[in-house]
Amino acid sequence: MGRGGALTNESPAVAFFGISIACILISQALAYFTSLPEHWPGTVSTCAFLSIGLQWLIFIPSAMLSTEKFFDLSGSLTYIFLAVYSLTMSGHYTARQLLVTLFVIIWATRLGAFLFLRIQRAGKDGRFDEIKHNLPRFFNMWTIQGLWVFLTELPLFVINSTPAPDHSDFPTWSDYLGMVLFGLGFACEVIADNQKTQFSMQPENEGRWIQTGLWAYSRHPNYFGEILLWLGIFFISSSAFTNAFQWLAIESPFFVAFLLMKVSGVPLLEARADAKWGQDPAYQEYKARTPELIPLPTSLSALAGISDTSLSERLMEDSPADPEQAASETPADQPIVES
Repeated sequence: MGRGGALTNESPAVAFFGISIACILISQALAYFTSLPEHWPGTVSTCAFLSIGLQWLIFIPSAMLSTEKFFDLSGSLTYIFLAVYSLTMSGHYTARQLLVTLFVIIWATRLGAFLFLRIQRAGKDGRFDEIKHNLPRFFNMWTIQGLWVFLTELPLFVINSTPAPDHSDFPTWSDYLGMVLFGLGFACEVIADNQKTQFSMQPENEGRWIQTGLWAYSRHPNYFGEILLWLGIFFISSSAFTNAFQWLAIESPFFVAFLLMKVSGVPLLEARADAKWGQDPAYQEYKARTPELIPLPTSLSALAGISDTSLSERLMEDSPADPEQAASETPADQPIVES
């Protein structure tokens, strides 16, 4: 065990396999409860199996080549494959199903391409410098990514396994709300990522933090967009829920928010930024005036007393102009999540 009880390459293999087994049990338990009684086992349980099984399939050549370059791409392609699979297995194609499926495909395609191109430029992903040399630990990371895919995409699996007659009321107020939230969230994520990429590509910005564009109003606008769009997908999907247990799919946006704000996103990036620029008065001023997550004009954030609250987003995953540096500083043990 490492510092604070974290698993390291020296941890026993049984610990990693134990986590992998837990991932399988969690996904299948959720699949059981969110499936309609007459549809078990069915589409949701199959998607739970495939979300992890497909990661294992790509793990084999990755382990043989000792490479992490297919990790993020595998996650994105799994999102897309399961979105299409769950739709085709439903046997019906309602407007609500097609809309949510399309939203997930658009999001996964954009994010997957973004992350894959980033690692191609950098040449490696620093998260895996040690992990990929320990087979059980490397295997465990792929299993965790499979669970991450399933938990996030669960609202889509539920809606695509719901009978067509239950979609007849489309559109409802929750459909409209979901579409607005997804549109705003997706736009926020794309714009923030593009602004960060352009900033990092300028040599004069090496070693500096980004505080322009959306980053002037939030220290992690891309993470805010990510949470918002999955909340939108849940609202649209919930319009067709017919079973009380299907509402367990609400874990999706909460899981994304928890993962980004408390686990592998904001805390690590905020800590890294503090270590790098924490003594810089200009950075201290930027952090004091800029909300951690929810974008607000400077005047409003000052009025609300928003400062450097806790820890929150993938912030300026630095803003290094050197792509290799950017990849080497990606948080360890973090699923595909975002760049």
